[in-house]
Amino acid sequence: MPKNRLPPAPGSAFNARMPCDLILALDVPNRAAADPILRQLRGSLRWVKIGLQLFTAYGPDYVREVAGLGFQIFLDLKLHDIPNTVANAVESLSPLPIGMLTLHAAGGREMLVAAQKKGRPHLMLLGVTVLTSMDEPGLAEIGVAASPADQVARLAAVATGAGLQGLVCSPLEIELLRKRVAPEVQLVIPGIRLAGEGGGDDQKRVMTPAAAARAGANYLVVGRPILQAPDPVAAARAILAQIGQA
Repeated sequence: MPKNRLPPAPGSAFNARMPCDLILALDVPNRAAADPILRQLRGSLRWVKIGLQLFTAYGPDYVREVAGLGFQIFLDLKLHDIPNTVANAVESLSPLPIGMLTLHAAGGREMLVAAQKKGRPHLMLLGVTVLTSMDEPGLAEIGVAASPADQVARLAAVATGAGLQGLVCSPLEIELLRKRVAPEVQLVIPGIRLAGEGGGDDQKRVMTPAAAARAGANYLVVGRPILQAPDPVAAARAILAQIGQA
C-alpha cells in the first residue's frame, strides 16, 4: 500500500465503482413542509437525508414513515460524545431502516471504534470531517491551526483507521481524499450548488454536481437547489442528468 494511502474500511459492502448518486437533504422545519416534497419526489430519487431538526421533532417513527415511502434513509445526526454514549446511541439507532449514519470524526479514534463495534452490517457509518460551513478563520477560532484541507485529511485518517466505511467532506477535498483513501471508502458530499447559483447561505466550500461527480464523489447531498426550486422534480432530474453526464 502506498505510504500516503489510508487503509481500506474492513467489511465494506459498497462498490467504489458504482455511479455517483443523489441524496435529498430534507432540511425543512416540519413535516408540513417535508411531506409535499416527498410526495412529489417519490420515484425520482432514492435517498433522503433526515437531519437533526426533523429527527428531534418527530423521532424514529418519522424515519420509518419516510422509509415506508420507498426512500433509503441517510440519518444525519453527527454524533459526538464519550465513546460509550455514542456506541450505545449507534446500537439504539441500528434497528431503524437507515443506510447511513454520521459521527463527528473529531470525537476521536476510541469513540469511532466503539461506534463501529455496535453498528450493523447494513449500516454505513460516516465520519464527518470539517463542516462545509467552516473555513480557515473559523477553524482558527476554535484552536485548529491547520487549513480545512489539512484538517480533513487528518480526520479522514482517524476515521478510516477506526474502520469507518465512509467520509463526509466538502467537495473541495474530494480529489485530496481520492489520492489518500482506499477506493472502497465512500465520499458523501454536501455543499453542492448549481452552476451560476449565488451564495447567501452558510455553505462556504461548494462545487457543482458535475464537477463533484468527476472528482470522485459517491453521493451528493443536495437541499436548497431542489427544495427551493419551482419544480423540485425537474430540479432533481436535472442534477441527476448532470451527474450522469459527468
